[in-house]
Amino acid sequence: MIFIKTPQEIEEFKVAGSLSKAVLRRAGRMVRPGVTTREIDQVVESFIRLHGATPGFKGLYGFPASICASVNEEIVHGIPSERVLVDGDIISIDTGATIGGWVGDNAWTFYVGTPSVEWQGLCEVTLDCLKAGIAQAVPGNHIGDIGFAVQSLAERHGYGVVREYVGHGVGHVMHEDPNVPNFGKRGRGVRLQVGMVIAIEPMITLGTYKNHTLANGWTVVTNDGSPAAHYENTVAITKDGPVILTQDGEGPWCPFQGGI
Repeated sequence: MIFIKTPQEIEEFKVAGSLSKAVLRRAGRMVRPGVTTREIDQVVESFIRLHGATPGFKGLYGFPASICASVNEEIVHGIPSERVLVDGDIISIDTGATIGGWVGDNAWTFYVGTPSVEWQGLCEVTLDCLKAGIAQAVPGNHIGDIGFAVQSLAERHGYGVVREYVGHGVGHVMHEDPNVPNFGKRGRGVRLQVGMVIAIEPMITLGTYKNHTLANGWTVVTNDGSPAAHYENTVAITKDGPVILTQDGEGPWCPFQGGI
C-alpha cells in the first residue's frame, strides 16, 4: 500500500531528512585512512541520540549498527567492524535518523584518501545516476522512468546496475511501497503522484552487477570483487517537482571527500 503524505506531513518529514543528512555529513568527516568503520558507527549513533532521534537502521530487521559501512567490493549492508580504512578505498555509508515519527534515509560513497581515477569515475557517474533518477520524480511519470534514467546512464559508461536491491517508499517506517528499481522501461510501473515520498538509491558496479551475501547474513558483495558505489536521497513528489528531503543548510549534495 502506498501512503500519500499531505503538504504538512512533508514539512514535518523535512526535520528527519535534514537530521539524516547532517548525520551522513558527520560520518563523512571521519572518513580517512586509519579509521575503523566501527569508530564511525559509534560516533554516528551518539550524534543521532544527542539530537533527540533514534538510529533508523539499528535493530531494523535485526541489523546490529547505526550505519551500513560498505567498503570497495561491498555493495550494501556492510556491518561496521574493526576494519581499518586505507588510502585508495571507497566506502559507502548508508544511514538515517527517526524523529517526530518520520524516517530519513540517505547514503553516500566517500573517498578514503585518493582512490584510482577509475574508481573515482565510478563514483561520479553513480552520483549522476542519482541526479538523473531524481529529475524523473515528477507527477505523472512512472517508477520505470526513474529506473530507465539510472540504468541507461550507468550502462552507457559500461557499468553494472544491481538488480536485487532497490529504492523504496519512506514514511513512518524505513521501507514502504513502492519499490524503486534502478532499472526499468519508460512509462512502466506505478504512476508517481503528488504526496509520494521515495528513496532513490543507485547501486552501480565497476564490473559485474551479480552479487552474493557473505556468511554474516548481511554484507552484499560483487561476485568478481569489483568496487561498487551507492548514493541515496529521500525525495518527495510535489506539484512543483521533486523535493529532496534529505538536505540541510549545507545543501543536498555531500562532497566526495571525508573532510566535509
